[in-house]
Amino acid sequence: MLIVIENLLSQEEVARFREKLAVADWVDGAQTAGTRSIAVKQNLQLAELDPLAIELGNALLHRLGANPLFLSAALPEKIYPPKFNLYQNGGHYGNHVDAAIMRVAEAGITVRTDISATVFLADPDEYEGGELLIEGQFGAQAVKLAAGDMVLYPSSSLHQVTPVTRGQRLASFIWMQSAVPDEPARTLLFDLDQSIQALAVGKPKDDPDIDRLTHIYHNLLRRWAQV
Repeated sequence: MLIVIENLLSQEEVARFREKLAVADWVDGAQTAGTRSIAVKQNLQLAELDPLAIELGNALLHRLGANPLFLSAALPEKIYPPKFNLYQNGGHYGNHVDAAIMRVAEAGITVRTDISATVFLADPDEYEGGELLIEGQFGAQAVKLAAGDMVLYPSSSLHQVTPVTRGQRLASFIWMQSAVPDEPARTLLFDLDQSIQALAVGKPKDDPDIDRLTHIYHNLLRRWAQV
């Protein structure tokens, strides 16, 4: 399931992020690549313990926690601290899959990566290339969104970032463990939840049909959730 969440960050928030990232202490992204990914990764990143990465990451987490569409789609149980990257001058990240298990040493927790996310911090006309290509059941899908928008996709997907041949591609990337690890089940729950919300518009709070559908949703969630 690939889901786009528009305007996760407002334009004012994007501008504030961009102002801070313009003077950030970027490091070689290859430092965090796995043994196979290092051969195909060419970008810059903020170090995980960089105070700016922590500050902006916490701001992103606050936005995620207040976004109903994200909560419905991801059903997040744990979220790896958001990271930030920069692609320029031909920078790219070849085809790879995200690690299945990630350790947050500072917090003493382990995160199973069920869902990956990219929050775009530069508009598409600011750079050439830099598409996020996500392999799916029906082939690769190219994603290049407006600044402030986010895309969610399965961490199990092969994906890549194509070379940036002009300008700079700024983004945040995030991994999360869902309370419902099975992707087809999570997709059904999301579709059901969105349908309930759409059908509930204009209906009384005690509408029996909406109550029945809500009952089904929560009992399916209870069956599939692993918490």
